[in-house]
Amino acid sequence: MKYLFSLFFCCFVVLGFAQNKNLHQKKVVVKSNPDLVKINDSIPALIPQKNNGKYGFINQKGKTIIPYQYSNVGFFTEDCNLLNSPNEKVRKYGSNKYASVRINNLDFRIDRSGKRVYLYKNSDLGKCSLPYVTQLFHAYILNNSYGIIEDSKFENPGDYRQFTIYPQYDYLHILEGDDLKNPMIVASKNNKFGVIDVNNKVIIPFEYNDIKRNFSWKLARLFEVTKDGKNYFYIDVNNNAY
Repeated sequence: MKYLFSLFFCCFVVLGFAQNKNLHQKKVVVKSNPDLVKINDSIPALIPQKNNGKYGFINQKGKTIIPYQYSNVGFFTEDCNLLNSPNEKVRKYGSNKYASVRINNLDFRIDRSGKRVYLYKNSDLGKCSLPYVTQLFHAYILNNSYGIIEDSKFENPGDYRQFTIYPQYDYLHILEGDDLKNPMIVASKNNKFGVIDVNNKVIIPFEYNDIKRNFSWKLARLFEVTKDGKNYFYIDVNNNAY
């Protein structure tokens, strides 16, 4: 009986100590950075911007988050060369938590605070094995005008019904993206550039001097545009500028 009482007393003391300890423990709450809160969830929280010949990053509200100091920058996206690096310690820098930047002819990965966390080394670069994806649609030139065809359905250019978009533009270029059935298409008409879809719906109005045919749509769902032929900036699918 005495043994049972002692055992009960010990358990009570241990339980009381544990409860008292839990009462004094503070809960750790990870606060999100208000500067990185997304207004548009389909595009990155940080967007490259050029100012006075140097690149930095702004947030979706237009606030400068990473100062303009780089000669070139990329989006916060994966780098498959680092993800497949023979050096296991640097593979983490290949994730989309980091962006590639260049300064003084040196290439770095930076985090979202702008801190340079990795300096590129050729010995760290692995091989990328990205699968080739065939586009469903292609541009087609007829009588010096551009249209769109779907390869699997197109046989006779004399039959206008076989064209997805009958040739009517000065220029067309299908951008790479994740949605092969509904790609974004850079179009030019009357010396102005815009963006259309395969239904010939205008996505971005024809008000730009140029729209770059690069990977900004695939990587960030943004278009890189200019109105004066010199100063480029990004817009989203709703034509909001950044």
